[in-house]
Amino acid sequence: MELQADSGVQEAQSILPVANRKYKDTIFRMLFSDKKNLLSLYNALNGKNYSDCDQLEIVTLENAIYMSMKNDLAFILDLALFLWEHQSTYNPNIPLRDLMYIAKEYEKYIKEKGISLYSNRQQKIPAPQFIVFYNGNRKIGERMEHRLSDAYETSNGEPALELKVLVININEGYNQKLMESCQILKEYAQYVSKVRTYKKTLKLNEAVEKAVEECIQEGILREFFLKHRAEVVAMSIFEYDREWEEEILRKEEFEAGKELGEQLGKEKERKNTEKERRRADNAERELLLLKEKLALMEGK
Repeated sequence: MELQADSGVQEAQSILPVANRKYKDTIFRMLFSDKKNLLSLYNALNGKNYSDCDQLEIVTLENAIYMSMKNDLAFILDLALFLWEHQSTYNPNIPLRDLMYIAKEYEKYIKEKGISLYSNRQQKIPAPQFIVFYNGNRKIGERMEHRLSDAYETSNGEPALELKVLVININEGYNQKLMESCQILKEYAQYVSKVRTYKKTLKLNEAVEKAVEECIQEGILREFFLKHRAEVVAMSIFEYDREWEEEILRKEEFEAGKELGEQLGKEKERKNTEKERRRADNAERELLLLKEKLALMEGK
């Protein structure tokens, strides 16, 4: 994908509301911030059949951003607190990020419920569940798990603090049962697939426009696109432009790391060569001294 620094991207960024540019919103978050869609995905994941959206309480912390750390969706249902995030780039550091985020969520929950942590009774809080919906280019299986303990410098038996994040691959062709149970998620995957297919041969803004138009014609997220078309186009351009930049950054970091490794290898080889040379010189000097001693002894 080519980085678009032309008028298409500039125009798209000018369309995007200031708040969205600041928060770096995504189509996924926009879709599932709708309680009806969110409940549909929850039912599909958990084999439930809830129909009352009022049972679902969205508690996403809109201002909880630290060094671009954010959470896409947080909600309470079934006495549990769910933290869901969409990612188009692979990131194994999500458990640590979620740990920091869930602490903020519990802080807010305790304050709102008037819970005293100094009470002699056990205080109850909603159990957490962490999910990442992944649709990046890196090949992973249908599901995988990241653990906070994977980041620990040392590992001695059962970790005293653990946090598990379930990663669900939502690229088209994966997790078919889940897709069939949640039509919105299935159609979102189809839209993403179209954008990625078209951006191989078209400029990014053209690829997004074509994907949106084709989705409308085929009934894929039709009502959503008709209602939010300008915002969706602008948001998608921003999102995929950023995805491309992150891919380039990772490649540059890989190349820089590779170059540094080669330099360190050469330096190590040079030091080893010098060490061997000094060792050889010392051995030669010791041999000469030994010969001199033998000559002196023979002279006596």
